[in-house]
Amino acid sequence: MSMSPTKRRDMDVMKLMMSNYDVKVIEDGKSTADFCVEFHGPEETAYEGGIWHVHVGLPMDYPYRSPSIGFLNRLYHPNVDETSGSVCLDVINQTWSPMYELVNIFDSFLPQLLRYPNPSDPLNGEAAALLLRDPDAYTKRVKEYVKKHATREALSRAVAQSASSSSEAQNGDSNGVNGDGKSSDADNDDLSSLSSSDSCGAGDTDFKMDF
Repeated sequence: MSMSPTKRRDMDVMKLMMSNYDVKVIEDGKSTADFCVEFHGPEETAYEGGIWHVHVGLPMDYPYRSPSIGFLNRLYHPNVDETSGSVCLDVINQTWSPMYELVNIFDSFLPQLLRYPNPSDPLNGEAAALLLRDPDAYTKRVKEYVKKHATREALSRAVAQSASSSSEAQNGDSNGVNGDGKSSDADNDDLSSLSSSDSCGAGDTDFKMDF
């Protein structure tokens, strides 16, 4: 008898956690369909030392349909949309197989993407053009983004600022907040993707399962 999608989903998340990935489940902490994973940049690349929160959404019929993944804090890469964090990766978008597991994404697929960008199929045209025109300048830009957006300190600041902005909006504090409840501080542009998932860094839930 084949394994039900729900059981397979739970087992894949458990395997991810057993592989020493930090997994934070969004919302009630009981469902494994929507969660964040802490991903570290691969060694011996310009992304080494960087820490990213990656949002993972699993469809109801996972693993027969591929998961959706996106970086929550900014990453400079030709195949990652800088604003939304969406990823252009064939194995996720086109050639996904039920044989793959979530741990494959973080052990293999994402590290390979960062090691071997494909500027011919970009989501970030500026990064693709810079890589082709001046690889050294591209590497420098990647490291600048890592330092600004992907350190432990940068993540802590982003979560704190996001929580503060949410609190001000709820309290109706108009100081630095526009009519839509969004901070007018230009620095918030740098945190737009991360603040879309506050529960990945504040008030989150460590996923626990009993088998």
